[in-house]
Amino acid sequence: MTSGAVTDMAGLRESGGRHLGFTDWQEMTQERVDKFADATDDHQFIHVDPERAKATPFGGTIAHGYLTLSLAAPVIQELLRVSDSKMGLNYGLDRVRFPAPLPVGAQFRGGCEILEVTEISGGLQVKLSTTIEVQGSEKPALVAECLVRLY
Repeated sequence: MTSGAVTDMAGLRESGGRHLGFTDWQEMTQERVDKFADATDDHQFIHVDPERAKATPFGGTIAHGYLTLSLAAPVIQELLRVSDSKMGLNYGLDRVRFPAPLPVGAQFRGGCEILEVTEISGGLQVKLSTTIEVQGSEKPALVAECLVRLY
């Protein structure tokens, strides 16, 4: 992990506006995209047919948008650790955008910023701006406001 935060629930309450840093770079592989296609029954050629995808504006296969979105969960888990939380739940999303593709073979990393922390019954709700960056791309592949509830 390149950075991140370990805190407790009390410290988390004061963490609004804190950038948590970034994960290490890793490669998006065709195998990962193919497994996601199988799991979701989304076999659009732009994701699973490298030869056919070469003729598209992307020049090759790209990760599904929802695969890219699913990377937000492990990014958050890596970058935010709350020592006295018994459990955390994905509560939902307020905003999701896919400004650029995540090409197969590209290096990507995730980043997070705590936007706000609010009290909920029995715990805290954390809104995080979560990004998936692609090495060498001016735009991220994902920008999402993720809601996590910690108890």
